[in-house]
Amino acid sequence: MRKLLILALVGLAAQLVDGALGMAYGLTSSTLLLVAGVAPAAASASVHLAEIGTTLAAGVSHWRFGNVDWPVVSRIALPGAVGAFAGATVLSSISTEAAAPWMAAILFSLGAYLLVRFSRPLRANRAAGRLRGRFLAPLGLVAGFVDATGGGGWGPVATPALLVSGRMAPRKVIGSVDTAEIVVAGAASVGFLIGLGAEGFLLPTVVALLLGGLVAAPLAAWLVRIVPAQLLGAAVGGVIVLTNSRTLLRAGELGGPVPSLVYAALGAGWLVALALAVRALRRARRARAIASAALPAAPTPESVASGERGLAAVVEG
Repeated sequence: MRKLLILALVGLAAQLVDGALGMAYGLTSSTLLLVAGVAPAAASASVHLAEIGTTLAAGVSHWRFGNVDWPVVSRIALPGAVGAFAGATVLSSISTEAAAPWMAAILFSLGAYLLVRFSRPLRANRAAGRLRGRFLAPLGLVAGFVDATGGGGWGPVATPALLVSGRMAPRKVIGSVDTAEIVVAGAASVGFLIGLGAEGFLLPTVVALLLGGLVAAPLAAWLVRIVPAQLLGAAVGGVIVLTNSRTLLRAGELGGPVPSLVYAALGAGWLVALALAVRALRRARRARAIASAALPAAPTPESVASGERGLAAVVEG
């Protein structure tokens, strides 16, 4: 019972982060299961089965708060499902360890770009237009495959790629990625059911993770709506950088004090980026306040009526 309670709290925390940042539910939950000695395929299968419920709750919550871009969801979900199904069915026979460092390097670069981008004042990219299927389909396919084979990865791959495009508001990116994950998690679960059978799912663990995630989903959807895009982008960038730096350090077999020094440097850089993001956000708000104060006040019905009476009096005089 104590273990299940801990898993429920992990599910709650993981969904809170995932709903607010568009990533980390599978990564957090799968990591805990692997540390506990669960086989990779069983861990990924259980997490994805739980994600069917948590992503459904998150998707409904994001929809109610206006965080979902349905055309993007429709164009990324189906390719993501194909990739997830393929990844789930071949997980037992194909190792992704060799590809992990390369994927981590790509994600690390995207995260660093986000840190730089969101630490400076944001400017609307009005000429960019809408995202097209030729970009979303390959992105969904890769993200779905990585998600199923790695026990998590749909958000870390899809969210930064959409944020870097600059064509969607961060809250729309997160809401759309979370909503599309409903289809991805379902396809992965079907693939694991075919490859592992029903015994491959750890049902008590699934229920614990699901309950924790369901509690956190509405709160996370509300949080992403009120958190400024400037801070949200910097936070996402820092999470991606720190998460993937661990994989890169392990691939490089760096030991001794090197990992600690690297983490300290990256953490300090993240704090600097957040401080710059806060400063840029304050400057933008101050500029908007000054611009609003400089605009003439809109006429009220009382002032219009008073002006009309004054004009009539002048005419009669």
